[in-house]
Amino acid sequence: MLQFFFAVAFSAVPLTLYVPPVRSLNLFVETLEDLLRETGVYTTRVYPRVRHACSRIMDCMLCSTR
Repeated sequence: MLQFFFAVAFSAVPLTLYVPPVRSLNLFVETLEDLLRETGVYTTRVYPRVRHACSRIMDCMLCSTR
């Protein structure tokens, strides 16, 4: 049982290298929130144009297949 415990413990140690510390994670989340906040205005302005362009492209594709 002790050998199993050490095997599990030592196999889990490298996994801790992939998990960032909480300080770094908070900085990442804060940066992501700032990015989303800044691009929100741009996205709401561009989204209708993109949707209109996609609908025109789809209309052209559907009309050419008829």
